[in-house]
Amino acid sequence: MDGTQQRRTTASASASASTLRTRANPQQLEAIVATDGPVLIIAGPGSGKTFTLVERIVYLITERGVAPESLLVVTFTDKAARELTTRISNRLTEVGVAFNLNEMYLGTFHSICLRLLEDYQEFTRLKRSFTLFDQFDQQYFLYQHIKEFRGLLDAELVMGEDQKGRWKQSEHLLKWVNKVSEEALDPAVLMAAPEPEVRALAACFTRYQELLAEHNSLDFSGIQYEALQLLEGHPDVLATLREKLTYLMVDEYQDTNTIQERILLLLAGERSNLCVVGDDDQGLYRFRGATIRNILEFPDLFAGGQCKQVRLTVNYRSHPDIIRVYNEWMAAQIWDDGGRAFRFAKQIMPREADFPDMPTAARLAARDEQDGASNWHAEVLTFLNSLKASGQLADWNQVAFLFRSVKNDRVVDLARFLEGQGVPVFSPRSNMFFEREEIRLMIGALIFLFPQFSKIRAWAEGVWLPVWEYYDQLCFKPFTDELRKPENKPLLEWARPLAKRHVVLAQNTDYSFSGLFYQLLQFPLFSRFLTEEAVQGVDKGRAARNLGTFSKLLTKFEYLHYVSVLNPEFLQKNLRDLFNQFLRFLSEGGIGEYEDEAEYAPKGCVSFLTIHQSKGLEFPIVVCGSLEAVPRKQYGDLDILLEDGGYLSKERFEPLEQMKHFDFRRLFYTAFSRAQNLLVLAAQERDGRGLGKSPSKYFERLFYELPSWHDVDLAALTFEAVRQINLKREYSFTSHITVFENCAEQYRFFKELEFAPIRESPMLFGTLVHQTIEDIHKTVLRGEEGTITLEGIKGWFSTNYAMLSKKERVYLAPSSQQAALQHVLRYYERENGHWDRIKEAEVEISLVKDQYILKGSVDLIRGEGDTVEIIDFKSEKKPDMEKDRGRLEQYRHQLEVYAHLVEQRTGQKVSRMHLYYTGEDGGNPYVTFKKDDKVIDRTIARFDDVVERIEHQDYQMAARPTKLCLSCDLRPYCDNKNWIFKKND
Repeated sequence: MDGTQQRRTTASASASASTLRTRANPQQLEAIVATDGPVLIIAGPGSGKTFTLVERIVYLITERGVAPESLLVVTFTDKAARELTTRISNRLTEVGVAFNLNEMYLGTFHSICLRLLEDYQEFTRLKRSFTLFDQFDQQYFLYQHIKEFRGLLDAELVMGEDQKGRWKQSEHLLKWVNKVSEEALDPAVLMAAPEPEVRALAACFTRYQELLAEHNSLDFSGIQYEALQLLEGHPDVLATLREKLTYLMVDEYQDTNTIQERILLLLAGERSNLCVVGDDDQGLYRFRGATIRNILEFPDLFAGGQCKQVRLTVNYRSHPDIIRVYNEWMAAQIWDDGGRAFRFAKQIMPREADFPDMPTAARLAARDEQDGASNWHAEVLTFLNSLKASGQLADWNQVAFLFRSVKNDRVVDLARFLEGQGVPVFSPRSNMFFEREEIRLMIGALIFLFPQFSKIRAWAEGVWLPVWEYYDQLCFKPFTDELRKPENKPLLEWARPLAKRHVVLAQNTDYSFSGLFYQLLQFPLFSRFLTEEAVQGVDKGRAARNLGTFSKLLTKFEYLHYVSVLNPEFLQKNLRDLFNQFLRFLSEGGIGEYEDEAEYAPKGCVSFLTIHQSKGLEFPIVVCGSLEAVPRKQYGDLDILLEDGGYLSKERFEPLEQMKHFDFRRLFYTAFSRAQNLLVLAAQERDGRGLGKSPSKYFERLFYELPSWHDVDLAALTFEAVRQINLKREYSFTSHITVFENCAEQYRFFKELEFAPIRESPMLFGTLVHQTIEDIHKTVLRGEEGTITLEGIKGWFSTNYAMLSKKERVYLAPSSQQAALQHVLRYYERENGHWDRIKEAEVEISLVKDQYILKGSVDLIRGEGDTVEIIDFKSEKKPDMEKDRGRLEQYRHQLEVYAHLVEQRTGQKVSRMHLYYTGEDGGNPYVTFKKDDKVIDRTIARFDDVVERIEHQDYQMAARPTKLCLSCDLRPYCDNKNWIFKKND
């Protein structure tokens, strides 16, 4: 947004913004208008933190004249970022401010740092097309290279002895290489340490970094590590970002780590317009490297009381009795050591309102006989049924059970019991993915298709893996039982000859494991999970989405193990790797099921969540379990060695012996404060000492001082509805609208249910041409066009091809490589000397609309004066204007969407829109379209209609798109589907 437009918008929005801010209480208002210099906002639970953040951003834009793209706003989770984006966009729309989301740095630390690395990639070690690891990818990568680490001197001091096994060693290694990254430790200093453990850590980290570089890869922790290297090593980049990003805001600051603090202070610079928001009482992520000292010591980073502090202590969420409980819980802990305080002193106060004069914190208890948990299960069910019978509970989703872990056997047993009694349970992180019927049947089917499966157990004498029992009894047996049923006869007739073929496979097939997966979907045993009726059920199509996740796991395995087809020479090894390693490690480590970001408490289900998962959420009724818990330390000998040896950037802050107690109090404070109308502490009572006692001594007094839930008049309570987030979804022309219009069923599978396509061949040729042209544009936009040479272009091209082909594992013949290079050189020769017309290149643009966010990526914007022209590159020959009219029409619609986005974002008029065909040899490479506002309005209206159909899950089609069907993974499924076509309007 340019300055004139910004001032005009500010003037019109100011009055409206001021009026809406009257909803703020005095403390919130103080935080909203405190914009310059460092600001610390301590926001207790339910104190309107997100409201305050949103209003502060609106105030900066509307009354301080700050351009939205000058703000950096950091959230803790992707879900929080999406909610904040939606709320900010709604508020700015209310006051008449248009802004480009893509130019506003809003997201998690990792997403923002990744954006910096992509924007300034030429200044980093990363090459184009780098691979980003999630946590499982990272550990599996370490596992695959574990021999290299075992060969390092004293490596066992870091990752344990070989007897622990490669997977356990890779787990230890994962923890320590991430600690070096998150704490921004200096490998050179570690390497020179007198302690062998520290030197071994340095050697492991250094070798790991070398392996990442060799594979052009980046892990989750490394995103921030590389961003810090970028900012510290390139003052020009840092100066550019400081000039652009003038106001910084960080949510959940109590959960930041050392490297994040360093990045923020670098970006804030001398202006120090850094506002951090958080609650030291809810610091939960020490195990991920977070340090509570960041928020507690934040004021001390700035001289002379420069940091303004605001405390938000009025709770708008909870009944006063619930607030009393968690205030007392925190008051029971000593939070200082006589000289230093390890908590900001605060007392949370309820809002002014008429509350029912009755207890709203209660206990739920049952003591079981030695023969089982029946009393406990029965008591929980009685409580839930009483809630229902009270007439005050509108939906099961108003109830959330919170636990330290949802993978605990007692928690899983309770969830199974409730589901058996007709109370659906939503527990996406309970590690039940591999217990689900659809997953067990799919694994069973794959085992059946490879009778040599039994041989993979004989690779070493005496070896027995527990996962084999799971495969035999819970996967293979149920599948073969199903095959005996008459309705599954077609599946048996398909699978039996295929299994026989695989036993004596003599030549390569034209399919892999993922190909067999898509073949299996055609049969009713699996297709029943995929119908639109099944997907729209109470559980949001959990089974269909689990199968989608399984498709992604299979394609990931095939990528990691270079499997494109079944090869007789490697088939047995592939089977061993798939079942004995990949799926085994996933099942042991656990994999989460689908979670709808827009609905954290699905209708019709009681939620079973970890306390960590519940952070930032609120529920009318919270049942807090895990009361047998006791404080436990989260550090080991090497942690102490690093601290005592002075290898960390700061000296130790909290006393080691107190840390586990502090963390314990913070964890359950977070749990208790999620409750709005009723807090229930639940314990399966057991006598004993230490870990055998329930509730443990830490909860005993609090627990037994609370009234039994039987003594609470549930009918006298009012339970609020679960808060709706209503997150706006993002849609683009090519990734969404075109896919949906070409085939709504493909959209349903690959976009909505997130299946992984396998026949989607990488567009290597086109991407290679695009990337190298982008290198030219970036050099021009830096004002360095004089440095561009033919040899330099060939160098960029060669590097791009090396990285792309390595990542995609697809290769071009030398003649195709030469042809792609000619596309680039032709473009350079034609445009050389006219670079002054280029205004922007590879522009990501977004437009916030009432119901969704419209996104697009424009190849090039150029122009003269107040108008601009849009160019979209096509790496092919110019098409026949008559024969290819349909395709050109689709491209024109795409350009019209881009034109709409550009005009809305910049206020500049688009004069012309072009397709540029880099493959055109002799003639004019352009196809030019005039910009017609009325036509564009119709295109956007059509876009709106398609989005509405998607949002309402209307996937009916007039007919199957036969051309697309020929090469579609879903063809077997669709061939057997009972199609009901929508009549043409």
